Amino acid sequence: MSLEQPTNLRVRDPGIRALFERDARWQAWLDVEVALAHAEAEAGMIPAEAAEEIERKARLDLFDLDRVTEGLRVTGHGLVPLVWELDRLCEGDAGGYAHWGATTQNITQTGLLLQVRRAHGVVLHEVAVLLEALAELAERTKDDAIAGRTHAQHAVPSTFGAKVAVWIDELCRHVERLRQLEPRLFVVMLGGGAGTAASFEGHGPALQARMGELLGFGSMPLPSRTTYDHMTEYVLVLAMLDTTCGKAAREVRRLMADEYGEVEEPVPAGSVGSSTMPQKRNPKLCQDIMADDTEVRALVPMALEAMLGDHEADGTRSVLIDRALSRALELTGDILVRLQDVVTGLRVFPERMRENLDRSGGLIMSESLMLALGREIGRQRAHDVVYEAAQEAATTGEAFASILARDEEVAARLGAERLAGMLDPARYTGDSARQAGEQAARALRVAGELREVVG
Repeated sequence: MSLEQPTNLRVRDPGIRALFERDARWQAWLDVEVALAHAEAEAGMIPAEAAEEIERKARLDLFDLDRVTEGLRVTGHGLVPLVWELDRLCEGDAGGYAHWGATTQNITQTGLLLQVRRAHGVVLHEVAVLLEALAELAERTKDDAIAGRTHAQHAVPSTFGAKVAVWIDELCRHVERLRQLEPRLFVVMLGGGAGTAASFEGHGPALQARMGELLGFGSMPLPSRTTYDHMTEYVLVLAMLDTTCGKAAREVRRLMADEYGEVEEPVPAGSVGSSTMPQKRNPKLCQDIMADDTEVRALVPMALEAMLGDHEADGTRSVLIDRALSRALELTGDILVRLQDVVTGLRVFPERMRENLDRSGGLIMSESLMLALGREIGRQRAHDVVYEAAQEAATTGEAFASILARDEEVAARLGAERLAGMLDPARYTGDSARQAGEQAARALRVAGELREVVG
């Protein structure tokens, strides 16, 4: 199965792949050429009429794409045949002013970031949708008691909503990171062949700034062709975002196992889990998310490698960052829409959660018992008493409550009725419900802010 073909085929396409297809890439480059022409015309470097004609003809639907493709085959150059075709389409001598003074990377890197900006808007939208779904899930399950597990063992009771709150908390910080990096990421690079701007007759900084204004971008402080840290940062943040999603998917997948049975991702009618085992209800969505977020993390070293450019330009590094950016964004879109489906369709089984809470026969309440007894006999002595009872229950199989009940010190200090009540795990979930409710409200607030940004 190819990388483009996930195992679960029922999930919608968020549309990011289309933003990086050939025609979208070429049109982005042409959009940059138009901005360059207008900036140069304003600076008096080329005729204003030429810039206007370049804009009229810089539309891919006017291009003879067979001619461009053949030019690519002959020249082996990714941009030159496109500029040739633009020159051919322009009337008079206007085409001769296209691409004036620029080097290929000035156009292609800025064009790539135009594509990235469009994809970035999709990512922000999908994160908003996910946060809204998580808010509903956190609120709905904030009181559903579940075994809190540390080191894969029962620790103290919690609620399922508190788990969801953790995911929300991380995602909201990723939103902050995504928004904070935007001014660093979306910048024009226009420095000519070696970043010196010599071909722009002293207009370099002003041209770059004006191009940025026309494209809705900022301007690189130094237009070096080996500077990729701003794009690498974006891959790193996407990897962090996706890892949080993978963390949530991993938790759902684990809790979906027969031995837990506490939740289940949506399993549509007719879904087949196995060709040989008819009973299988496999966590397909979660597994796709986990595979995709693993791949995104594998792109991080590639993005870091792109920063190691030689001299004033290194084509290898631009290829690396192009691939890392586009692939990370494609996978991020897939991850977000799949996790949305998991969250909105998640089945939660509070009864099974309670069964699992009770599996230890009250051992999960050891902390609560120790603290209550500690108020009577001191914490350290109470720890020893409860520890000995807990270890005896774990090694002999005798009920924890029975061992505690026959301990004279425990019986005298707590009493049978109080002891029985203290073994109820639903009474010791602490701030879990409050945490879930607060994070649900935060998720809705952040989602609303994102929707204002992306429309």
